[in-house]
Amino acid sequence: MSVNLFDSKGMSLEKQRMTWKDMVQPPISKLDDEAFTRVRIILTNGLEVEALRFQHLCARMNKDLQVPLAKIRRVEQQQQTTINWLISSDHSPLETTIAYEQVAVEVTAAVAQNEPDPYLAQVYRFGLLEDFDHLYRYSALLDRLEGKDANNILQSHTDIIPGRPTVDEHRAPENDLRNPYDRTKADTISKLHATTIMAAEYQTHDYYANIGPTYADPVARQLYAEIASIEEQHVTQYESIIDPDETWLEKWLIHEATEVYNYYSCVEQETNPRIKAIWERFLDYELGHYAYVSELVKQYERRDPSEIISQTLPDPMPFKSNREFVRQTLKQEVDLRTSGTQFVSKDKEDQASLAYRQHINSDGSPSQTVAEGYQWTPGTELNRKVA
Repeated sequence: MSVNLFDSKGMSLEKQRMTWKDMVQPPISKLDDEAFTRVRIILTNGLEVEALRFQHLCARMNKDLQVPLAKIRRVEQQQQTTINWLISSDHSPLETTIAYEQVAVEVTAAVAQNEPDPYLAQVYRFGLLEDFDHLYRYSALLDRLEGKDANNILQSHTDIIPGRPTVDEHRAPENDLRNPYDRTKADTISKLHATTIMAAEYQTHDYYANIGPTYADPVARQLYAEIASIEEQHVTQYESIIDPDETWLEKWLIHEATEVYNYYSCVEQETNPRIKAIWERFLDYELGHYAYVSELVKQYERRDPSEIISQTLPDPMPFKSNREFVRQTLKQEVDLRTSGTQFVSKDKEDQASLAYRQHINSDGSPSQTVAEGYQWTPGTELNRKVA
């Protein structure tokens, strides 16, 4: 199945209505549902949160668009509620954290392999190895704080081994910026990728920033603070690859196309029939949003929307294990660093980052402390025989 954005009008905005029962549905099962069902839930929740964030910012800067934005934003908020409430209450905040990092690893790996622009693909691989290490650090914390095996969440799709060490990820702000794509030349999929990964990373930062202070354990509190800082760096990286010369309406149309693309990908691959029905409903909604914003582009900018987004959606994003790709990337690129917008070898890293890193780690590194002596094996440390 392929989706033509200009033939598939979706459900009209006026018909998109939900009740509290629609929004608050039975959650998934932590252990019985496939891990990629949870990956899709977390990813699409991030996209909806990003939609709300962007549309509020757009409304502050564009008086004429405030009513259209308010109408679509109300539906986006109800979609976000529906999706976020699918995470079951038997997930501890730390188990949900493990799931967030699985999303970061597997979705970024999928994007990196399907990105046609070599520089942008490198950007994604660079961030991938850092999120991969975060998964390892949080897995150590889960074992030691709650006595749980992270693989119960990961379901053997994602390795639990070190990536680029978190202690080495701290950089001077100017070394987190990247070169943007050219809005007049970039492939549609490059625009969709950038918005997708930016949304996912922004959601992750906000989750860690809110959950971290709720812990009593001092190492846990520090670890969340440290990794939240890196996630902010990632948001800086990914938003910088988006062409800043795009107009507000152009960016809005890309956001809506990104949601259509991701729901389309979810529909094509979801294994839980009840959850698939939600993806189908929201794909219909987002097609309606895309059609609505397309008319605004024509009205206010006198532009053909196909100048911004191609008519037919690219092939769906694959939701699958990327273990071999991640391992190969880790082997080849773990020692990459940055200098300005460029990726360089470890010995050529910008001095500003070295100075920043030395200071912020001068009292110790939570990510090093939590994983001291930790090596994942099935089960938990409490179950292992002492030699």
